[in-house]
Amino acid sequence: MSPPRPNTRPPLHPRAALCLLCLGVAHAMPQVLRLGGIFEVVEGGPSGAEELAFKFAVNSINRNRSLLPNTTLTYDIQRINVFDSFEASRKACDQLSLGVASIFGPPHVSSANSVQSICSALEVPHVQSAWKQHVARSRDAFYANLHPEYASLSRAILELVQHFHWRLVTVVYQDSTGLIRLQELIKAPSRYSIRLKIRQLPTGTKDARPLLREMKRAKEFHVIFDCSHTTAAEILKQALSMGMMTEYYHYIFTTLDMLALNMENYRYTGVNMTGFRILNTDSSYVASTIEKWTMERLQASPRPESGLLDGIMTTDAALMYDAVHVVSAASQRLPSMTVSSLQCHRHKPWRFGPRLIALIRETQWDGLTGRIRFNKTNGLRTDFDLDIVSLQEDGLDKIGTWDPSAGLNMTDGRKERAGNASDIISNRSLAVTTILEDPYVMYKKSDKPLYGNERFEGYCIDLLRELANILKFTYDVHLVGDGKYGAQNEHGQWNGMVRELMDHKADLAVAPLTITYVREKVIDFSKPFMTLGISILYRKPNGTNPGVFSFLNPLSPDIWMYILLACLGVSCVLFVIARFSPYEWYNPHPCNPDSDVVENNFTLLNSFWFGVGALMQQGSELMPKALSTRIVGGIWWFFTLIIISSYTANLAAFLTVERMESPIDSADDLAKQTKIEYGAVRDGSTMTFFKKSKITTYEKMWIFMDSRAQTSLVKSNDEGINRVLTTDYAFLMESTNIEFVTQRNCNLTQIGGLVDSKGYGVGTPIGSPYRDKITIAILQLQEEGKLHMMKEKWWRGNGCPEEESKEASALGVQNIGGIFIVLAAGLLLSVFVAVGEFLYKARQNAELHKKPLCSAMAEGLRLSLRCQRHFRPKPRPLARKEESVNLHTVNDRRLPGKETMA
Repeated sequence: MSPPRPNTRPPLHPRAALCLLCLGVAHAMPQVLRLGGIFEVVEGGPSGAEELAFKFAVNSINRNRSLLPNTTLTYDIQRINVFDSFEASRKACDQLSLGVASIFGPPHVSSANSVQSICSALEVPHVQSAWKQHVARSRDAFYANLHPEYASLSRAILELVQHFHWRLVTVVYQDSTGLIRLQELIKAPSRYSIRLKIRQLPTGTKDARPLLREMKRAKEFHVIFDCSHTTAAEILKQALSMGMMTEYYHYIFTTLDMLALNMENYRYTGVNMTGFRILNTDSSYVASTIEKWTMERLQASPRPESGLLDGIMTTDAALMYDAVHVVSAASQRLPSMTVSSLQCHRHKPWRFGPRLIALIRETQWDGLTGRIRFNKTNGLRTDFDLDIVSLQEDGLDKIGTWDPSAGLNMTDGRKERAGNASDIISNRSLAVTTILEDPYVMYKKSDKPLYGNERFEGYCIDLLRELANILKFTYDVHLVGDGKYGAQNEHGQWNGMVRELMDHKADLAVAPLTITYVREKVIDFSKPFMTLGISILYRKPNGTNPGVFSFLNPLSPDIWMYILLACLGVSCVLFVIARFSPYEWYNPHPCNPDSDVVENNFTLLNSFWFGVGALMQQGSELMPKALSTRIVGGIWWFFTLIIISSYTANLAAFLTVERMESPIDSADDLAKQTKIEYGAVRDGSTMTFFKKSKITTYEKMWIFMDSRAQTSLVKSNDEGINRVLTTDYAFLMESTNIEFVTQRNCNLTQIGGLVDSKGYGVGTPIGSPYRDKITIAILQLQEEGKLHMMKEKWWRGNGCPEEESKEASALGVQNIGGIFIVLAAGLLLSVFVAVGEFLYKARQNAELHKKPLCSAMAEGLRLSLRCQRHFRPKPRPLARKEESVNLHTVNDRRLPGKETMA
């Protein structure tokens, strides 16, 4: 009967596949089929895990009889020193001389290569379950390897690092082969923004504490260990004693035997531990097989404390178990196969070897390690699934999967429990760093001595208490040692609370700590619990009383000048229009209708007097008669109505309100002057903002502050506030602090608006698992309105007294004294004008009567001082015949058509 074709359909259940496989060929198989195994000599015991798994698989096949029902498997086992390649070659030749269908092992690369060469020469399948570097002539090699290819495993590690957003990674390898296995990760810095630091475990000793101590000092928190599971167990015990099993550390182990590690001592430390698992424990077939294996192993005497679980099937054992089943399934498909004795020195190949290795590479199998499928060309395993496991409080949990085709798929069971904050932070005691800053953190005033957290009060203390109530954690508050928030010096070193978070001296920083770009690169922040900005604190300016001429302030000097020009312009226009309009000329002698003389009242002076009278809302005896002049007058009256109303509306405010004049009104005003000194807290976020700003105004301000750093920059907000009160100094600080200070000191005020916009957040170390929990709790407090209530509690002060009402205040000389000055000046001017008129008239009278000027002045003065008489005689001029012509003034004109009277 011809052998069945290779299975090209999806793999069936193992037992169903075995039944279908043996239906047509069972009667033709040999009765005994020998397999050879070369394994490592184990110290302190007769057999290693691979040898036990080899025997366990053979016995399982012989016992179940679903595979090779009429054939009994036997084995020949040889034990060697894994580093002795000559002994490995000799043992392989001994087994070939006995007649074996295939050879399994040995596990080490050097001895495996020797066996590989002999098997290739005699064309006997060589099956391996341990990792082996890819050989150059893989096409001619008679071997198959069930171990996942490490190039693929290296890609899985790289994708996991990218998923965790690691930027600084430490790789610790056990031997030189680790660098080959992790080649994809080592190439990452050239393609991704990942910085690698590579270290090697000490050779010849199991003590890795010097290396761990150096890693701890260098703050290397993201570490990948490429080592065996037994070495991993030792490293974990030593890391625990070094204090490196905290929530800030994250370890990835490349070993596929995470399940074999005893995690009991690490479950509640909070450490992040991630690894891979190839055993398909979700399958009932796999689970039952592992259970049988474990029951047999537990019958043996327990091993000394090694950090490993007793009886757990390791990956190497599972791969060996699957390897035996794959070879058995392939042999089932070669019924005519006979096993013969082969001699190494004769180089006569086994005639069934090429066909058997081809069937092995064509076999598809669902084993303990999942789907098994080989590359038909080189015999490497191409199809496998990896489970991503992570340490939780209840043990190792599956958080994702990886396979060569689909890549990484994270399901992350931790996120499903994200709503329960107790998974990570509950019942933990956290170290909290803070800084004294009113009203955020203050010493509590008490008659009794206070200790611990009871020493403090303030907004941040209330916030911390609310967070602890929500997340169910306890805390210990301490003040930052150097009293600084955190800034970077010229050497790149940090200080303050930021430094304590970086050194993991504190788990949280609950303080008015500003979220900035440079800080975000070295620590993590929660969502802001308060938003604010930088503003200017300055002394409140003294009130300036109105001057004696403050009645002129309602209108600007320009407006006063425009009003005067408008009055002159309207007077000139009125004069011209009145001269041209015939309806403005009237008969001065109404009783003599035949008079040929008419007059016009709007002389130039009268026109100006009309304008002034209307502007002063007093009017005059002059009234326009023509329509054109009335239009001019109406428009002028409307203009004066608006002007006077506006003036009156503003006059009260200018006479009664004390004007608060400040020398600065904004940051631009500060930047343009040097008389008023200004600055901020040294090494604070405000100083950093001006130092890093690229805006011209702020750059100029920083140059000023930096040039006077000894006097402009202060150590604390309290020092800055005292300088504002005592000197001519403007202090740049957060608006919330300004709001608090101005509520309690009425001599201080905020100048201008906000220079920038930022927020206060709770600081945590990089990668801290507490950050997201803190953020969720802050959002909850915000939605419940508790953040606003806490701010109202700590910011509301007694308040500054309101300014007294000036509605009923009396006006004093300082308010309207200028009016009296103007009145006195007007009276004085009228006196001088009257004197001038008196002198001018006295001179005319002296010329008219041909008398001296002094005599005329004395006579006029005598008449003016006669208080009992209200009239005076009018002097008559001497008649001259040659001057009998009737002279008319400029305002009189003779009507045409009338005869002139002689």
